[in-house]
Amino acid sequence: MYNKTVIITGANAGLGRVTALELAKMGAHIIMVCRDKERGAAAQQAIIAQSGSKKVDLLLADLSRQQDIHILAATIRQKVDRLDVLVNNAGVYFADRQLTADGLERTFALNHIGYFLLTNLLLDLLQASAPSRIVNVSSDAHRQAKLDFTDLQNERRYRGFNVYGQSKLANLYFTYELARRLEGPAVTVNALHPGFVATNFATNNGWLYRLGMRLVRPLTLNDQEGAATQIYLASSPEVEGVTGQYFTRQKAVRSSAVSYDVAAAQQLWQISASLTGVGG
Repeated sequence: MYNKTVIITGANAGLGRVTALELAKMGAHIIMVCRDKERGAAAQQAIIAQSGSKKVDLLLADLSRQQDIHILAATIRQKVDRLDVLVNNAGVYFADRQLTADGLERTFALNHIGYFLLTNLLLDLLQASAPSRIVNVSSDAHRQAKLDFTDLQNERRYRGFNVYGQSKLANLYFTYELARRLEGPAVTVNALHPGFVATNFATNNGWLYRLGMRLVRPLTLNDQEGAATQIYLASSPEVEGVTGQYFTRQKAVRSSAVSYDVAAAQQLWQISASLTGVGG
């Protein structure tokens, strides 16, 4: 990974922070994408101190806002002339329905549209830097999910965990369709399930969720264990040329039967392209 440029979204905490630290230790030039300036800067300084590498940059963006993503992509192009790895790690769970500045349901906007838009805006840079890799953090929460294309924004009925699972299924549709469109190993794209990890997942939803996560913490993986698969996909020579796969515990596994629906993946792609103006 020496001198390879790696972008990691949601890099100030949890799996993103561990991924940034471990890849920095390997010699990669890390670009951390974070929403909060203070938390991002604190994580950046800690990663520099722990890794011994000064090649750790911080960029700020709210990845639920399309304008922020466009500005982020333009800034990245000004800073670097190559991109070896993009790790789409940022994700969130919302118990209640919220809308973004773009008028989209926020879980869908951040967990799916954020991946779709940022990747498409940087795709030519990834292609020019080939062989390169895209790593999408999904979840086994997708296994019970289906997308209702008549209500992608969940206006009729919003249930937080169902909506989160749908966004993780969308990650897989995006991964598999992008792999088909890229048609080859020059730029690989894979998705992963990190496991049930003791991160800050769902704790933005009030004291009851924070209590629940505290109670189940003894049953969860730590951040280092949870980040292992995305670090593996970003760096290991074992997966060079491997594309369009779903990984858990550093092994390719089958995702849900629904996730292999090519027509649904193509329909979601076209809707996403219409919502963002890219990828059409």
